[in-house]
This record gives sequence, structure tokens and C-alpha cells, in this order.
Amino acid sequence: MKTLIKDCTSSLELTPNDPKALYRRAQAYEKQELFEKAYADARAVQNADPKNKEVQVMLSHLHAIVQDKLEKNTQLSGKVKQMFEILFDSTGEREKRETAANNLVALSKERAGSELLLKEGILGRIVQLLKSEKNPEIRVSCARTLSEFAKDEKKAKKVLRDCGLPWLVDLMNSTNESLVTATQYTFQVMLCTLSGMDIKKGKRPDWVLMQENTKEIDSIMTVLTKSITSRAMSGVCRDAIIEILCKNVGYQELDWAKKFLKIGGLEKLLEVASELQEYHYESCIDVTNNTRITTAVCLDKLYQAQGDDKSKQQFTDMIENFIRERLVTPEIENKVRVTVTLTTLLLGPLDVGNTFIGRDGILEMLLVMAKSGEELEQKVACEALIAASSKKDKCRAIMTQGTNILKELYQSKSDAIKVRALVGLCKLGSLGGTDATMRPFAEGASLKLAEACRRFLINPAKDKEMRRWACEGLSYLTLDADVKEKLVNDRVALRSMIQLAESGDMNCLYGVVTTFVNLVNAYDKQEVIPEMIELAKFSKQHVPEEHELDDKDFVDQRINILAEEGAASALVSLSKTESKNSKELISRIFNALCEQQQNRGKVVQQGGTKALLNLASEGTEKGKTCAAQALARIAITINPEIAFPGQRAYEVVRPLLSLLHVECSALENFESLMGLCNIAGISESTRQRIIKEKGLPLIEHYLFEEHDLIRRAAFQCMANMCGSPDVVKILEGDNDKLKYLFLASSDEDEEIVKAAAGALCMVLPESNKCCGKIFEAKDWGEILQFLVSHANPEVHYRGTVIVYYIISASTDYAWKIMETHAKVPYRILFRMDMIIRILRWVIGKELRLMSLSSVVGYNEVEDFSNIWFDKNST
Repeated sequence: MKTLIKDCTSSLELTPNDPKALYRRAQAYEKQELFEKAYADARAVQNADPKNKEVQVMLSHLHAIVQDKLEKNTQLSGKVKQMFEILFDSTGEREKRETAANNLVALSKERAGSELLLKEGILGRIVQLLKSEKNPEIRVSCARTLSEFAKDEKKAKKVLRDCGLPWLVDLMNSTNESLVTATQYTFQVMLCTLSGMDIKKGKRPDWVLMQENTKEIDSIMTVLTKSITSRAMSGVCRDAIIEILCKNVGYQELDWAKKFLKIGGLEKLLEVASELQEYHYESCIDVTNNTRITTAVCLDKLYQAQGDDKSKQQFTDMIENFIRERLVTPEIENKVRVTVTLTTLLLGPLDVGNTFIGRDGILEMLLVMAKSGEELEQKVACEALIAASSKKDKCRAIMTQGTNILKELYQSKSDAIKVRALVGLCKLGSLGGTDATMRPFAEGASLKLAEACRRFLINPAKDKEMRRWACEGLSYLTLDADVKEKLVNDRVALRSMIQLAESGDMNCLYGVVTTFVNLVNAYDKQEVIPEMIELAKFSKQHVPEEHELDDKDFVDQRINILAEEGAASALVSLSKTESKNSKELISRIFNALCEQQQNRGKVVQQGGTKALLNLASEGTEKGKTCAAQALARIAITINPEIAFPGQRAYEVVRPLLSLLHVECSALENFESLMGLCNIAGISESTRQRIIKEKGLPLIEHYLFEEHDLIRRAAFQCMANMCGSPDVVKILEGDNDKLKYLFLASSDEDEEIVKAAAGALCMVLPESNKCCGKIFEAKDWGEILQFLVSHANPEVHYRGTVIVYYIISASTDYAWKIMETHAKVPYRILFRMDMIIRILRWVIGKELRLMSLSSVVGYNEVEDFSNIWFDKNST
């Protein structure tokens, strides 16, 4: 519509008062609900062409709308003035002012309300108000009002111009998380509006729109980047800024990667990455528990956004310069900060982190720091060694040089050192993975390490940091099936882990989620081909073996225990992470929980559906698929109106349709069709959503599937879709879709017969044309006889209904059916009223109430029952 308006305006510049261009622009304005502009153009058309009847109709319609809006605006103007008097009076009652602020948010959501507020100079008044306002509720409401204005391109620019970027950043600089979140949302909405991007829907930016708004978008990026290392910035605000950068730096988003490096953004991120909460000095930066993991994710996203090897090498060189500058001097502070930076890199862009760990002297420096008597040095060295033990080659190097050091550190009197050394030993002990035959340490060592982790986890005297490290240790040890069984039967330890996750501390994300993945065996397993095993044995190669405690029965039991203990609520809290890999792990666990039918209700009760909808729209392809499959399983078992209340019933359609891709497994296809079948049965609105998302061709594709269960589910889904008038129109078209449905009603699978016949029962009363298309099938008579004489009463009833609707459509159709001498054995009729209605229709309506004997002979009347009934039936 915007393009159409632009084209019409260009045309009118060349030819003013051109009626056609004015009329088209008026239509476009009306579609965009710009009724005043549409009315002005329509008046201009009427002046240029008074006899134009179409524009007269449009004028009449628009005049009523404009008048109505004028009256509403008059009333609204009085309310706005009253609201302003309450809100901007700092001496007024607190509750009344908070209510006025909330009303301001509601008003800004409406087009007329937001325009009136801007006309009254609301932006300038908000800026003045927030300079002195201390009430957190009012500040949050004002920030939310700005986010509503930011949803329109022109208004977003006005917010930037009237409020200013430094003021918006200063508004976000708070310790109030609600205010920080509201302002962060305002920035993100503004960026999406100015670029045409929609992250949730997976819509990429409109590059034409981005070019038009480059100045504003780049200004936002620059100001946010410069603010990362501000010493006056709160830790919560810094995390929010890094999250905004993380969401938009990728090449599929706003592609900020190169510009970010150019203005020194990487150095600023590394500065934050080198900070420690425990290490205070004069110019230190305020950080939170989540800062390190947030920075690591952003660094990883930035590295992945480097499009070629040259750019990635430049990225690595900049990090090398940062590390070299700090290691030039012998000060211990610089060594500590470099070590913390390496740990952050190993949590994010792993390849880059491993590159520096492998450099000469780095691993040796970590081992020397670990042996020093300084607690801070030992802590950061332990953390770096743990993060470095990510690949087998690094694990072997650390086992050779560092195992004894870690054992010594485990004897430390400091719990902070002890627990980190414990995690290091746990990680080295998991070198064999799930292979039951590979154990780096002595038999039983894993169980002893798990017991040590458990003591830290369940001890209420230990702080959250200690428990978080204990979870991470268990995440490595639970690759061992013996440890899995011991942990899952320890309800106290499980509850402690779940409570830790529910706190929302993202530092515990990896430990908790990985432990749960191991417990439910939600990781990918390499397919083992028997021939390859024999070949490996013949060549005397090691063959991995699965532990007997990893059999399906044991796994199912562990899944049920986790569901009972409330693991879903923990996953909901952790699903707010920006890490795509972590989101994939969470999706895998949700999917494993939903595999068991009795657990699906618990997932819904604990808020799992909302989290799954977000996981299905953002993350890795595997993660989105797992989340979509979990949603499908919920939709199969639980009434969708309860599981997906309100708008969620529409949001779930797209994830379910994504499972109908040909590359998805047969089980995923089947569960998706079953879930869509229930969704389509809710209302016409949900059916329209499926059609809008282009789901109908995907469903039709599986009507021809060879797999019986998938084909059956597709027909059942199609039957519910046939309740939509749009589907009826499609079936009326020049195609064989209705014919195929009719032929399928004589299928060997009784469930397919019921679904196909049910679909026809919904379509035929709505379309006489579809009734006529029944006769295009070559064996239509035999199929009808098959339906009306079927032994199953449900099929029989559907067949009778189909016959009734066909003969009701036309006299010709009725006589065609009568000529087939189709017999309805009354011994299996359980709805005689339908047959009576058929006979009444044939005798009363089609013979126009004339005497039957005047139309047919006596013998024919006597044999009339033979047409419909089998006289030999008893």
C-alpha cells in the first residue's frame, strides 16, 4: 500500500487532479485507515468528475467514518486533558497518578489516541516528568508508552528526535529490572519498525526501508555501543544493551557486524568480558551474574556474523591485540583479566577460545596460577581450565599436566576453590562420554565425584554460586548411566536443582539444562550399523557400548520423575536465554517430557506452551523442530482451547505446519497432522489461519502418503478443514480434489472411510456444484452402495447423509441415484428418520405432490421399496 501511495503521489505531481490517481490513492489511504486523507482525495475526485458514482459511494462511506472519528476525538480530547492534569501533578494521589499512567499506555495503543497525545506534546512532557519522577510504576508506564509510539515509522522518528538517544539510554540506566526491560523493548521495537524486521515471525529486514532509515539505525547502534563500557551504567542496563546488540548484529538481522568492529565495539565487549564481580578497583565496571554468559553469547553471534575467513581472521587479530597489550606488563591484575576473557571466549566463540588456549605459554600460565596460593588466581585459573576441557585433545593435555593440580586444589579450605576443582575433575572424568567401556578414572570414581557435587547442591548453607558449580559438575558426570540413576532417585537433589533454575540465574543454565538432557537421553545418537560393528571388531578398533541403564524403560522412568518434580517450570525460566544452542537443549527436554502422554498436562500447567511457542520461532533448526513437535503432542492430547488459550491457538499453527516438511520424520508428520486436526476443529478463525499460512496444500500432500497412519491423520485433518467455506470453494474449482475425497470413502482403512465420508457430509450441503462432481467418479454408484450398506453404523449413517444431500441438490441427481437401484438394508439402519426424509423429498417435492399412480404403474409402485430397501432383510 505504501508503494501504491508513493506511485500515485508521483503521478499527481506530473498530472495534478488526475481522477484515477486520486481515486487509487484514496483507496490505499482507506486500507491503511487514514480516513481523513482518503476523504480529501475522494472530494478532489468528485470535484474533477462529479458524475462518478463509485466515488460518491466512497464519499458517503468515508463521511460517516470521519464524522464519527471527529466526535470521538472531541470526547477523547477532554479525557486526555483530565488525564494530563492528574499525571503531571507531582503532588497528586499516588494511586490516581499510577492509573493515569496506565491509561496513557492504553491510549497510545490506538491510532487516534496516539495521534492526539502527540498533538498535545506528550513526548516533551514525558521527558520533563521523568527528570524528577521517582515513582517506579509511573516511569515504567511512560517507557511502555514510548514503545507503543515506536511501532509506527514516523512516530518512532519523532520519539528519537524529541526525546533523544542519550535520554533514552539514561532512562534505561536503572537497577529497576521492569524499567530496563520496558526501555529495552522500546529500542528493539524502534529498530524493527525502522528496518521492517520481525524477529518472532522470522521476517528479515526490508533493505529498501533500511536504506531510507540508515541514519537513525546507525545512530542507535553507535550510542548503544559507546555505552557498553560506561562506568556510570548499571549492570542490569549493560546486560540489556548487550542483548539488543546480540539480537541485531547477525547478517540475518541488521548485519551490524562490520560496523560494530569498525567503531571499536569488540574491544568494548572484551573489556566487559574481562570483568569480575569479586574484583573491585577504582575504574571497575558494574556487572551482574548474567553479564559473562550474555557477553559470551554476543561474542559468538558477532563471530558467526563474520561472512568470510578474512573477516574472521580480523576478529581473531583484534582479540590477540587485546590480550597482548595486557600481558606485556607483569602485573597480576592483567593476567587475571586475560584469564577471565579467555573463559568468556570459551563459553562463546569456542573455536576462537581454543585458538588462544593452544598458544604457547597460555596453558602453562593457567597451571602456574592454579598452583599459586592466591585464592582469586586459583578461582579464575580453575574456571579457565574447566572451560578449556571442551575437546578431547585439550582434555588429554590437561589430564596430563593438570589432574594432580586439580586434586590438590580440591583439598583447599576455601569452598570456592574446592567446588571449581571438583567440576574440573568431573569434566575430565566424562572424557569417555556415554561409552560404557571408557572410564578415564578408576571404577566408582564418577559416583564418588557425584556424591561430592550433591553435598554442595543440597547444602542450604552454600550460596547460589556453589550450587551452580555443583550442577555443572553433575552435567558432566551424568553421561554415566550409573550416575543418572542415582541422581534421578535423589528427589532432594533434583528439587534443589529445579529451584536453582527457577531463580532465573542464567549462569546455572548450562549445568541444569545439560544435566536434564543427559537424564532423559535427549542428545543425538549416532546410528550404529551392525555391519560396521563387525568390521570394527575385525580391525580391532574400539566399539562404543551403551549402558544397560540407558534402555528405554529406564529413560521413560527418569522422564516421568523429572515431570513430577516440576522440571517444566525450570525450563520455562531458563528459556529466556539468547543462546540458540541452549534453546535447542531446552526444546529437546520439553519434547522428551511431552513424549509421555501423562506429562503433557503438567507441561501446560507450568507455562510450557508459551515458552515452546518462543522456542519454535527462534533458535537452531533442530531446536525449532523439537519445540514444534512438543506443541503437536500437546495439541493431540489436550483440548487446544485449554492448552492454547486466546491468540496462542493461532500462533501454534505455523510451528505445526513446519513439521509437514518432507525432511521431517514420519512421526513428526503424523503428530503434526493430528495436532492440526484438533486446531482446525476449534473455529473458523483457526481454519482461516491454517489457510493463510498455506497449510492446505501441505495437508493435501499427505492424503497420498503410503504410510497408513499418516494418510489417515491427513484425511481426518482435511475433514475438519472442510468446515471452512474457503475450502468448499477450492473443492468446487476445476480440479479432482472432491473426486479424490469421494474415492477415498471406499478405502480399505475404515478410519479413512469415516474421515473422507465425514468431509463430504460437511461439503455437500454447502455446494450443489460439489454434489454434481460426485458423478464424475467412474464407480460413483458402487461407492454409494458401499457406504449405505456398510456394517459399521457410523459409516452407514455418513453414507445415508451423503445420499440425502445429493438428491436434495437437484431432481436430475435424485433420478440418477434411483436408477442405480441402490439398496439400503434396513436391518442396519439406525436413523430411519433420514430415510423418511429422503422418501418424503422424492415423493412430495420432486413429484410435486401428484398421485404416485399417475406417474408410475401399480407394479412399479409395489416395487418402489425395492429401490431403497432389501425385502429379503428381516
